[in-house]
Amino acid sequence: MSNQRFIPRLGFDYIFPNPRRAMKEGLLAYGGDLNPDRVLMAYRQGIFPWYNEGDPILWWSPDPRLVLYPDQFKIHRSLRKKLRQKHFRVKLDRNFERVMQHCAKVPRRGQEGSWILPEVIECYTMLHYRGFAHSVEVYDESDELVGGLYGISTGRAFFGESMFSLKSDASKVALAHMVELAKAWDFAFIDCQIPSDHLQRLGAVKVSRDRFLDELEETQQHLGVPGNWQEYEQLLQEIQW
Repeated sequence: MSNQRFIPRLGFDYIFPNPRRAMKEGLLAYGGDLNPDRVLMAYRQGIFPWYNEGDPILWWSPDPRLVLYPDQFKIHRSLRKKLRQKHFRVKLDRNFERVMQHCAKVPRRGQEGSWILPEVIECYTMLHYRGFAHSVEVYDESDELVGGLYGISTGRAFFGESMFSLKSDASKVALAHMVELAKAWDFAFIDCQIPSDHLQRLGAVKVSRDRFLDELEETQQHLGVPGNWQEYEQLLQEIQW
């Protein structure tokens, strides 16, 4: 008897299968498109697209899920020192598309190419213009973009997608600031999606899919912080490291 499971194909509507019934590694469905409305609906249900060039769009809800609770973020001594030195300046939503383009170029162990394809950049940029996708950007003293992260925010949750660093610790600086924003806005968690040793060293923990989906459902009962985040940059100046 085959151990393969049937993976449903998405249609023209934006209805997803129940993510609690996804395969253990997280594969839930395939097909559909990257219409921003579909993608936003997916995130609100704990589902995200992730696929390689030439493949159909694959939709995931992994078990376990890697989550960073803001109060559990670990700022190691060297990072705290760098934050206090203020050699970097952090901005919000100034160069969203450039951040995505840099993330697409990051070499990753055991992986050729990038899942951040041109159509992915187009979709998330549209969500950025609509106030749901955001970037935390790190600039050096010559005002060059040297690090950052981007993700989706809906309700009281931030779904981190990718980070990059052109200078040592620049992505960690971006993440530290995102954590502080999450605390200020009473966000429940930063979703890190797939287990990662790097992020676990910074305090992220693995939780069961059911727990994640339960907590996510609660976050979606709140408005969150939609719109362009540039107006909140003053919050970053008030952080005491």
